[in-house]
Amino acid sequence: MTGRSTTDAANAAIASAARTLEVEHEGLGQLKTALTETMAEPFARAVALLVEAKGRVIVTGIGKSGHIGQKLAATMASTGTPAFFVHATEASHGDLGMVTADDAIIALSWSGETVELGNIITYSRRFRVPLIAITSKATSALGSQADVVLELPKAKEACPHGLAPTTSTTMQLALGDALAVALLEAKGFSAHDFKIFHPGGKLGASLKYVRDLMHAGDAMPLVGVDMVMADALLVMTRKTFGCVGVVDATGKLIGMITDGDLRRHMAGGLLQMRAADIMTRSPDTLLPHTLASAALEHVNAKKRTQMFVVDDGLPVGILHVHDLLRAGVA
Repeated sequence: MTGRSTTDAANAAIASAARTLEVEHEGLGQLKTALTETMAEPFARAVALLVEAKGRVIVTGIGKSGHIGQKLAATMASTGTPAFFVHATEASHGDLGMVTADDAIIALSWSGETVELGNIITYSRRFRVPLIAITSKATSALGSQADVVLELPKAKEACPHGLAPTTSTTMQLALGDALAVALLEAKGFSAHDFKIFHPGGKLGASLKYVRDLMHAGDAMPLVGVDMVMADALLVMTRKTFGCVGVVDATGKLIGMITDGDLRRHMAGGLLQMRAADIMTRSPDTLLPHTLASAALEHVNAKKRTQMFVVDDGLPVGILHVHDLLRAGVA
């Protein structure tokens, strides 16, 4: 292949990708319009139905819609709503036993005529299990039986033949995310709750709190306002944080001495001076309940390598940027 033909092929691939994204972008625009107009009322009812469900959310589908359904179930489960995916075919061979009358079902089918969904639809009607349909045709077999129909706009597929599910599955995915986020907000799902379901990896690390990572008790390098710097330097060296905190008679943190403060006073009889004479007053601090991710952002913004953690003015710990990095917060 010549250099020119290679370039032509690359340009053609990029142009194709751009067209795909543009078509799918248009589809998402149509979905947003529908959500604020024709779908607004059923979407609100769907969220209310899911909030009221005493059991789990059962998501089902087949083919590409099934793959989107698996992602939706996983997103809901990780954001405080017990949910799992039931394959529509497997439902007909025993998995219907997973569904109870306290559950709610979300069924995804672009056409709404997916034969494999027949048994789970019938089961939901027989045992009065609430059924939410995500489909492009409200009058379909699925839509006509559902308690709530979220009717997707009939947008153009990005596939040039109009056959491969592309824009349609992108809209299903986006609508699923919209449902999951609206549901977690309706339930008041917090960052603390999120941490419970995501204890591992970088995400789990970023959801730790400062109190989980700080050094407390005797590990803190603290001196009184009247301590001479000769002694304060011994504390600073022994505690290895590259700083000391200065506390007043009530134990409240009023200042901090770092390597920079020492350098600024090297020529002025440093060892005989008091801690209060060279400290930086009102230093930047952290609160114990600050998320580790927010702490790292604060430390970086202030160009600090360590900060004291205070509670009602009292030092309760010290946190070094290396503690955050070691924990995987980055």
